[in-house]
Amino acid sequence: MFQHVPSERLVLSGIRTIITTRSYGTLMPHRNFVLPTMRPDGTLFSHHFTMFFVAHAISYFIHLIQMANTYTQLHIQLVFAVKYRAALIQNEWKERLHQYITAIFQHNNHKILQVNSMPDHIHIFIGMRPNQSISALAQNVKSESSKWINENKLCKSSFAWQEGFGAFSYSKTHVPDVIRYIQNQEAHHKKETFLDEYKRLLKAFEVEYDERYIFKEPE
Repeated sequence: MFQHVPSERLVLSGIRTIITTRSYGTLMPHRNFVLPTMRPDGTLFSHHFTMFFVAHAISYFIHLIQMANTYTQLHIQLVFAVKYRAALIQNEWKERLHQYITAIFQHNNHKILQVNSMPDHIHIFIGMRPNQSISALAQNVKSESSKWINENKLCKSSFAWQEGFGAFSYSKTHVPDVIRYIQNQEAHHKKETFLDEYKRLLKAFEVEYDERYIFKEPE
């Protein structure tokens, strides 16, 4: 009979394995998996307990091996607006915002290709890894960046992004054109409003939409 040991006191020891995947020319380490084999007093876990972890370890390693042989080339342009399309992004601090957003994408192991913003919206072009959904990534970026803007009191009023986002995929041959397009936002928007630009993108990518609900208007 083994003495009961609360789970929070267990000392895990055993086999430690690191599996890596290649993405954009760099090796990205996955988290370590530790197979528990021993209690704090030096006695072994029961046979059934150990086999339970072995089964889960095998399943986990198979998943990592599959990821290690996964090769993707995903170029995504994200577009989202300031809430109510208010012109709140100022030239004085927008480069700092771009740097902060770049760090968020890098932390999530994605590659920033180009980012630029206008007072009422932002374009972000990335090389995306398949380990995260686009929705989760967009939500993370919007949440963290708006929090950063408000904590640094960069706006006189509270800052928030509009609900939702646009996401558009491109082939490798189109990457240089998209980068130039985003770089030239200032000149481009002297001829076209953001709303017209956004609707044009939706039509070009054959995305169905209801014009009444593209952006939330002030109540």
